[in-house]
Amino acid sequence: MKLLLALALLFSSNVFASGSDANYLDLTDSYVGYISLLIFAAAYTLVMLEEQLHLRKSKPVLLAAGLIWLLIGFTYSHSGDIEVAKAAIEHNLLEYAELMLFLLVAMTYISAMEERRLFDGLKAWILGKGYDLRQLFWITGILSFFISPIADNLTTALLMCTVVMKIGADNPRFINIACINIVVAANAGGAFSPFGDITTLMVWQAGIVNFTEFGSLFIPSVVNYVIPAFIMSLFIPKEQPNVVQEFVDVKRGAKRIVVLFLLTIVTAVGFHGLVHFPPVIGMMMGLAYLQFFGFYLRKTLPRSLARKRAEAQAKHDEAALKRLGSVVPFDVFRRVSHAEWDTLLFFYGVVMCVGGLSLIGYLSLVSNVMYLEWDPIWANTIVGLLSAVVDNIPVMFAVLTMQPDMSLGNWLLVTLTAGVGGSLLSLGSAAGVALMGQARGMYTFFGHLKWAPVILLGYVASILTHLVINSAAF
Repeated sequence: MKLLLALALLFSSNVFASGSDANYLDLTDSYVGYISLLIFAAAYTLVMLEEQLHLRKSKPVLLAAGLIWLLIGFTYSHSGDIEVAKAAIEHNLLEYAELMLFLLVAMTYISAMEERRLFDGLKAWILGKGYDLRQLFWITGILSFFISPIADNLTTALLMCTVVMKIGADNPRFINIACINIVVAANAGGAFSPFGDITTLMVWQAGIVNFTEFGSLFIPSVVNYVIPAFIMSLFIPKEQPNVVQEFVDVKRGAKRIVVLFLLTIVTAVGFHGLVHFPPVIGMMMGLAYLQFFGFYLRKTLPRSLARKRAEAQAKHDEAALKRLGSVVPFDVFRRVSHAEWDTLLFFYGVVMCVGGLSLIGYLSLVSNVMYLEWDPIWANTIVGLLSAVVDNIPVMFAVLTMQPDMSLGNWLLVTLTAGVGGSLLSLGSAAGVALMGQARGMYTFFGHLKWAPVILLGYVASILTHLVINSAAF
């Protein structure tokens, strides 16, 4: 602690003079800034080595976030501008709270569907159709692409990953490549809808791109997904999954939970579209739908069990009677506890780390160079590459804050690249990060990295497609 304080005060004396005429201190050329960059780089290195070190990815970024903001706090306290730093950290906390609560509700619904054996039923249905692994690869990818514009890319990826893991439980290689396909598809599908990704929502909320204008990105998004998917599919054998087909008795209320989840998405959209509130308010209201339905399931369980037991006894179905004897009441709060907390805490660390680096001035520095000295097309292409390394939310926030003088075509381009650029690395998007937690040990950073050149090919092709078909917008 004393060492950090000494470093902050010893090496930042030149900063205070430059910041006396402004509230924000430029710490980019100070040792506070340099140390923060090193801390962030070290934390991300540990995250990338999670598979080798068996160290949960949330731990290094949580520590890094605390150290970076500690340095910033000491520096701003010494300059007498601590209120500026407090406002900045509260802003970042609010951003994280909205994201965390949104994810928590989505994860709870996914967990509830899994507990009701909906995915087991879906797996049995797909296996009953006799699809081989390559067909399953395309089915899960295409579903991800078309569901993500409505249910957002993260929720869609979690849903499809669950199906893939149920089908390919004994085939880690298939799970890895199928998860990559899902991440690419979900991110591409989310790029042409205001509700498909947080960055598209930010652009829409800023009033820069109208709701209907996002449709111009549909064909580029298709290209972004199809090219890498086609190449990856060539490496998947046309063989049947090594899974024994079985009858799955989906639990009572499974389909109604799906309906409630869709209603929750509609509620979230309605809160934003009708009263311009954050969508997370609608998501939390949707959690109440699930809680009330859980109450109904518990209250009506004895009557339901009695009816099913009578039917099983009449048919002399011993297997059904055994299943009925193991039924436990549905518990919403147990579903909440099954959320991927390591992922949620990782998001906290990333948001706070990047927020600290933004306050130091690095994001503004990069944005100024890109949009004042480079061609906007090249700058927006680089934004997508940056979003694969740094979370796309603060990158897009920095671009929106700058408000560069760009055409509609360029604003659509940066929306596209920020949305799909994160597919290049598993850490580059919320979908990738979440799937690393859900398919831990099978979908990994390095497993995704070896397919990065193929994904990059789709990235470049989607940009060229946008430049050609939407040339009138530039």
